[in-house]
Amino acid sequence: MRDTIRALYEGDSDAAVWFRYTLLAFDLLTLAYVIATSFIAHTDWLLWCDLAFGVVILLDFAVRAWLEPNWKQALTRLSTWADIVAVLSFLGPLLVNGLGFLRVLRTLRLLKSYETLHRLRSDFDYFRRNEDVFLAVINLGVFVFVMTGLIYASQVRVNDKVGNYADAFYFTMSTLTTTGFGDIVAVGLWGRLLSVFVMIFGVTLFLQLAQVLFRPYKVRFECPNCGLLKHDRDAVHCKHCGDVVHIEYDGAV
Repeated sequence: MRDTIRALYEGDSDAAVWFRYTLLAFDLLTLAYVIATSFIAHTDWLLWCDLAFGVVILLDFAVRAWLEPNWKQALTRLSTWADIVAVLSFLGPLLVNGLGFLRVLRTLRLLKSYETLHRLRSDFDYFRRNEDVFLAVINLGVFVFVMTGLIYASQVRVNDKVGNYADAFYFTMSTLTTTGFGDIVAVGLWGRLLSVFVMIFGVTLFLQLAQVLFRPYKVRFECPNCGLLKHDRDAVHCKHCGDVVHIEYDGAV
């Protein structure tokens, strides 16, 4: 049985490919659910949805754990911790009263998007050719929604201006873009520290995305000798093999 299940998760057969893309579709659906439900109040039907998502994530995680030959290495992967946190955030509040605060952690499910990008990159040339753009977008998106969750958790009971995720998202974006309208101000030590964190790291990620979109550090040009795909914009020699490369260059600094 283990070999059969391992073949579904790791094999190259048509059934394995369909199975993995079914899991991929579920991951994307979970990401969409996490983002969408973060802006609305929890109701009874959302609790049932939480239970359904939590059970599926738990089953998938249990099977992966059963197949995993090296747990020490698995614990170094972001996707592993994303699954652990997702299980706790979806099932914890349902099983134990008072654990509702764990819902804020489900935004860490967005870490799963890195594994999603890896799967798509391995199968589609379009994702490989635009890897830098997709990675920059994912970095910024994950940061924004995780910080929104943390801002919400730190402000919702102590700040009259933050009553829901939409307020926290608005504050996060206005802080990240340094707009600072001033209609919502973080209160308390943790709120102020999170604001500083958003300003420093958020602006850095935003500029990284702008750099990749409008002025990339590297250009894609395959070295005719060794096949290296990425080079500096003004490179004359390949950094890997030293062969001369002829990259079209506009001379801009």
